[in-house]
Amino acid sequence: MTTQTRDAAGAEPRGASVIVNVIDVLRCFTVDEPLLGVTEIASTVGLHKSSISRILSTLEQERIVERDDASRKFRLGMGLIAVAGPLLANLDVRRIAYPTLQELAESTGETAALNIWDGTESVSVEQIPSRKQVKHTSPIGSRYATPLSASVQVFLAREPESRVRELLDQGGPVQDSAGPPDIEGYLDRLETVRDRGYAQNFGETSPEEVGVAAPVVGHRGEVVAALMLAAPLYRVDAHRVSELGAACRQAAARVSRRLGGQPD
Repeated sequence: MTTQTRDAAGAEPRGASVIVNVIDVLRCFTVDEPLLGVTEIASTVGLHKSSISRILSTLEQERIVERDDASRKFRLGMGLIAVAGPLLANLDVRRIAYPTLQELAESTGETAALNIWDGTESVSVEQIPSRKQVKHTSPIGSRYATPLSASVQVFLAREPESRVRELLDQGGPVQDSAGPPDIEGYLDRLETVRDRGYAQNFGETSPEEVGVAAPVVGHRGEVVAALMLAAPLYRVDAHRVSELGAACRQAAARVSRRLGGQPD
């Protein structure tokens, strides 16, 4: 039962949002009660049966719910999986990667993070901060679009060259604050990322930070995430950045295998 005020018993709430009503209907379906009829839903939600029928009819057209042949009641449909699929996939990699992130942060002493690609930007979805007092962290949900960001390099290294050129063109979504990069030189850099198995950002986007990142590969062979380490520049030299890169690559490979992927 919603908490909105009703005019009378069984009446619809004043100013009720159609979207809220739809969500209320969907929340009626549970593991214990997967099959529900119009009357049952109307009683639970507090809407007229005619309103429930209209909502269910629309949801049925979109395959969000479906009708059980035997009882003629409704249950959640396969269309809901299509809507939630991308989110579930991302949550799955986040859940699977979490123990490895913890191990990586502990073994290296630096901040470990997991990023996903939204088509134009790298987005942070998980982070284990360094145990050290001086550390580099960023809020969950932070977005990175500069080409020299380690995680952006990881994702672009697996994109077709034509797509990389499109993103790097002046006015494109992936831009460096200093202006358009040397595209040919950048493509060579991405080839190095592919060959080496990890990307590095040695104080190039921030004079105080070093970042390394490696690809997490899904069971279809696609890069589903980037596993990253971030550290203050003052305690990372060229040798140390190679060590961090190798550790990051090995950790990303472990996550990939848990996802059913075959890391390079």
